[in-house]
Amino acid sequence: MTNIAFQYPTWFVALCILAGIIYAVALYFRNTAFRDKSKWLNILLGIFRFLSVTTICLLLLSPLLKSFVTETKKPVVILAQDHSESIMTDMKKEDSTAYVQAIQNLESILGENYELQSFSFGEEVKEGMDFKFDDKSTNISELLTEIYDRFTGQNLGAVILSSDGIYNEGSNPIYTGAKLSAPVYAIAMGDTTPSRDLIVKRVFHNKIAYLGDKFTIQVDISARNCTASATNLIVSKVEGGKLRKLATENISINRNDFFTTKEIILDADAAGVQRYRISLTKVPGEATTINNTKDIFVDVLDARQKILILAHSPHPDISALKTSILKNKNYQVDVKYATNPNPNVAAYDFVVLHQLPSKTQPASSILQTLYDKDIPRLYVIGMQSDINQIGKVQPITKISGGTAASNEIQALVDPNFNLFTLDERLVGQLPKFPPLLSPFGEYSSAPDAQVLLYQKIGSVDTKYPLLAVGEVNKIKIGVLSAEGIWKWRLFDFLQHQNHEIFDEMMGKTIQYLTLKEDKRKFRISVAKNIFNENEPVLLDAELYNQSYELINDPDAGLTITNSEGKNFTYTFNKTNRSYTLNAGFFPPGNYTFKGTVNSNGQQLTYTGKFSVRPVQLERFETTADHAMLRVLATQFGGQVISPGELDSLPAIITQSGQVKPVMYSTLKTRSVINLKWIFFVLLALLSFEWFMRRYHGSY
Repeated sequence: MTNIAFQYPTWFVALCILAGIIYAVALYFRNTAFRDKSKWLNILLGIFRFLSVTTICLLLLSPLLKSFVTETKKPVVILAQDHSESIMTDMKKEDSTAYVQAIQNLESILGENYELQSFSFGEEVKEGMDFKFDDKSTNISELLTEIYDRFTGQNLGAVILSSDGIYNEGSNPIYTGAKLSAPVYAIAMGDTTPSRDLIVKRVFHNKIAYLGDKFTIQVDISARNCTASATNLIVSKVEGGKLRKLATENISINRNDFFTTKEIILDADAAGVQRYRISLTKVPGEATTINNTKDIFVDVLDARQKILILAHSPHPDISALKTSILKNKNYQVDVKYATNPNPNVAAYDFVVLHQLPSKTQPASSILQTLYDKDIPRLYVIGMQSDINQIGKVQPITKISGGTAASNEIQALVDPNFNLFTLDERLVGQLPKFPPLLSPFGEYSSAPDAQVLLYQKIGSVDTKYPLLAVGEVNKIKIGVLSAEGIWKWRLFDFLQHQNHEIFDEMMGKTIQYLTLKEDKRKFRISVAKNIFNENEPVLLDAELYNQSYELINDPDAGLTITNSEGKNFTYTFNKTNRSYTLNAGFFPPGNYTFKGTVNSNGQQLTYTGKFSVRPVQLERFETTADHAMLRVLATQFGGQVISPGELDSLPAIITQSGQVKPVMYSTLKTRSVINLKWIFFVLLALLSFEWFMRRYHGSY
């Protein structure tokens, strides 16, 4: 139904008609130009002028066309198929083929009468179906939430959910909070009969371990209907595609509903990401062994830096330093003496020189090796040190006028020190610690050095550096100008029943001196060391020019190699000033990668590694949960059917009487002046009037 409405009072229409009449009468009533013509010519031309003027005046009233449009919309029916691995676990090939065909027929029938929307769900919700049944997890609550979010306010008629009821991600679907306005019809897949089965339920383990350490794995084992049986828990290491058995434990199953937890201690004997396999030997009559095995990955870090404490002679400071440094598991500490024949200092990442060089041990070859190998170091000056030689081998702290005498000094923390932060307790308590013994002399620090501690001699606060650090030719060097720090460690324990203040001061000092900056101009970072097999491998890369500015002008390539030696080649995508790459999905295993880029004629490379672990969530629960499906269907006013009843589902939906089309009436309003045909009518009226006047000799 269509009608016209004006934006001005309706009686204005009479004025428009009156304007047309006046215009026509004034122009043609007493017009003598056509006196010799038929009298109907004046009348006809007057009518044309009346219609033209009246129409134009009416358009000035801004008339609107209002029309009601009625649309019948089919109800929306959702067909959602669980595409996780567990769906086809117990199905024979012919049964799965028949089921897929039945679902496709159901899609065709429902599509004729309803607006059908098909979805698949598992790890995530996807539109359409592909019937691969290879998703590694199931999240039913995400599906219900997606349906609620997308179809709230629409004519949602029914939701058909085909699943075995097993979910291993997300919340319980019954309590998802998605209040659907349509009945849920569940197609109950899978077998609910508890079979004879062993399951490695969960494995708790450290994701990171340090080389040489031991770590514990905790295995939860479940067994159903396996009473009076026995199995072996075997822990193996996967190396080059082969298994090396590490531990075996016998397990006796004494009831049908069996559960136990076992702990196994393993050695982190190799660096890198290590793959371990936890498995249970099969019991007679077991339905499936696919859930008897679980693989775990542990990243064994060889991040420990080797530290050498090289001393002139035995001293209690050495034990205090070693004990404090070993608080950090990233450090390995060896103690040697200058009297040892040719200590191999080149094999260490950091060296503490305790009272070296000394008057009897100049250690010239050792110091030369430290400089040749750019090894950072900490000098601890004591009464055995050669003061003159100390000033020559390091520029951080200068000592002049040194004699055989000594001073008892205490420590003052420099408030302007900013290379690392210190606990407020250390700042307040350290001046109260027992005095150290420092060689007599005048001390000064280099301009580029930063002083952490100054000397307090008696009651006099000096600017003599006690502990100073700095960087010389890109080598970090520290100088502690006193001996006797063992007393600080003992006093710290006496006062606080711990060594936290002392260990923090020495730990942060050693950490700063041993920290190595990555000066490589081409670097690649991996999003993580261990990926799941259902997530893409993501890598980022950075390239620096001679001024260490980020650039990405040249193309950067990447080659990923699996454990069998097969290569996968990629080219990085360029972002703002760096590179990024989504290498896609990889099967479980260990991988190495090598990135290459040519910058200013120089070939730069970067190597690394990562691992991909299998997602085995679908293996651990193989008994279908139809009870959950029944509760879900009842909650939303639907029902549960078996796969064999798919043909009857359209009739069940129709007979429910809840799935009905909806009629929508819409009021459409548009301005009459936008109707193109009115323009052409006015053009025709005015053109015809002009033509007739010209034709009959008038203007």
